[in-house]
Amino acid sequence: MVQKIYRDAAEALAGLLQDGMTIMSGGFGLCGIPENLIGAIRDARTSDLTVISNNCGIDGFGLGLLLEGGQIRKMVSSYVGENKLFEQLYLSGKLELEFNPQGTLAERIRAGGAGIPAFFTKTGVGTLVADGKELRDFDGETYVMERGLIADLAIVKAWKGDAEGNLVYRKTARNFNPMMATAGRVTVAEVEILAAAGDLDKDAIHTPGIFVDRIFQGAHFEKRIERVTTRARPEKEAV
Repeated sequence: MVQKIYRDAAEALAGLLQDGMTIMSGGFGLCGIPENLIGAIRDARTSDLTVISNNCGIDGFGLGLLLEGGQIRKMVSSYVGENKLFEQLYLSGKLELEFNPQGTLAERIRAGGAGIPAFFTKTGVGTLVADGKELRDFDGETYVMERGLIADLAIVKAWKGDAEGNLVYRKTARNFNPMMATAGRVTVAEVEILAAAGDLDKDAIHTPGIFVDRIFQGAHFEKRIERVTTRARPEKEAV
């Protein structure tokens, strides 16, 4: 069996990072993001990056850390509304943005991982999303062609993993992590629980280990959310 287990994020990324590369970063909002790997990329000061991710974190956390360091040149995203620095950099022309409908972004990543170079969708027809792209009619309806996405490196976060790289995600973390794990030329996974080979329930595995090149158990996960909204609980009536 090929040795896939590494001690930490820095060791797992050793020899993989280079300026100008394309990185896919899993997660949805701040849920299920590879916190340790993002921190290691920040510390490595890798720059001129194209990052494919649902969003770009928030100011001071998640991929926002890479923005603060001036390490990201271009984002391929579907939602960027929680990051003020992102807005400033984009409006000042210091950050490129390739904006996608969220479902289209997910399908572009899935297609890339499946070896599909392009596909047609009705989403975005007649809007700025379709500008400069091929349009084609099928059964009397117009569709726009979208290209599949692949990356030099995919970084993903799972709940559990094993020595062979099999991964199990929890809840919202399944939105982008599973398809990104298939679409990186190299995929590195951080997990909360690292099990021995054979310990995971085979029917519960979401990403087969064949897609994962390196894996490690993360040391700390903050698991923040973008915005907390609460309301006072109503007083219970005396019985």
